[in-house]
Amino acid sequence: MNYLLIDTSNQPLSVAIMDNDTVLAEINNDKKVNHSVQLMPAIVAVLEEANLTKQDIDSIIVAEGPGSYTGLRIGVTVAKTLAYALNTSLYGVSSLAALAATVSQQDQLIIPVFDARREAVYAGVYQNKNGDFETVMSDQYITIEDLLSFLHADSRPYVFVGTDTEKIAHLLDSDCLPNLPQAHAMKALISKPVNIHEFVPNYLKISEAERNWLAKQNNN
Repeated sequence: MNYLLIDTSNQPLSVAIMDNDTVLAEINNDKKVNHSVQLMPAIVAVLEEANLTKQDIDSIIVAEGPGSYTGLRIGVTVAKTLAYALNTSLYGVSSLAALAATVSQQDQLIIPVFDARREAVYAGVYQNKNGDFETVMSDQYITIEDLLSFLHADSRPYVFVGTDTEKIAHLLDSDCLPNLPQAHAMKALISKPVNIHEFVPNYLKISEAERNWLAKQNNN
C-alpha cells in the first residue's frame, strides 16, 4: 500500500511517500517559503523519486494540528482534495505527536513544542515505549510557566523538541532538540480513517482575528 504523508503544520515542510513501512522518498526543509508555493511541487517531486503517479496513492496521512493556522489549512485542504479526487482513505495525525515521533530516546519524556508567542506554546508530553508513543499530557495551548510546573511535578527527565525551541530556549530549563518534522514518522501513529468531508484542522485555539470578531459580536 502506498502512502502520501504531508506535514505543513508549522514553518518546516515535510512530504513523504511510503510503501507500507518503507520510505520511498521524503523531502524535509525549513525554508521560509509559503506552503501554498512549495507543497504541490514537493508532492510531485517525491512521487517522481518513488517512480509513482498520483493514481498509485492508496492512502493519505496529514498532520492535523495544532500549528500555524495558514499552514494547517493548506496541508489539510490539499490532503482532503487529493483524497476525494483519488478516492483514497485519509488519516489525520497530531502535529505534536508527529514531531515527538522523530525522537528515539526512551529514558526521557518528549515535549514537542510550537511557539504560540507571549510566553505560551502548543505542547504535548509523550514517552517513547519501544516505538509506541504514550501520551502523558494531551496536546494543548499552555503557558511555558504552567508547562514547566507540570514537568517539575512529574519529576522525570525531559527534552524539548522542535525548531521553535531555538526561539524560546531562554525560557526553557532542559535540553532542546531542534528536530524538523519527518512526515514518514506519522505512519506509525495512524488509527482509523477520517470522514473526508467532515475533517478539519485541530487548531486548539482560535486565531486573534476570530477572538476579536467574537468580542465585537458579544458587544453588539
